[in-house]
Amino acid sequence: MFFLFGLRSKDHVIGTRVMTCEICRWEAPQQIVRRSTKFTLFFVPLFPVKPASHYMVCGHCLGFRRADPRLIAA
Repeated sequence: MFFLFGLRSKDHVIGTRVMTCEICRWEAPQQIVRRSTKFTLFFVPLFPVKPASHYMVCGHCLGFRRADPRLIAA
């Protein structure tokens, strides 16, 4: 008998804002993304292993950086 288990991270787009990117300095749409990581057993996600984190992705340079918590609340 064997078990297939592991971790799986999944991204969910929460929203989009037009802002100046901190990486490329262009004013472009910035996607706000929520990433959650869950434990899986036989490819079925069961429970989260760590708290969800929020990131911003630039529409111009595709730069990936942590989002400001104040921006998420607004």
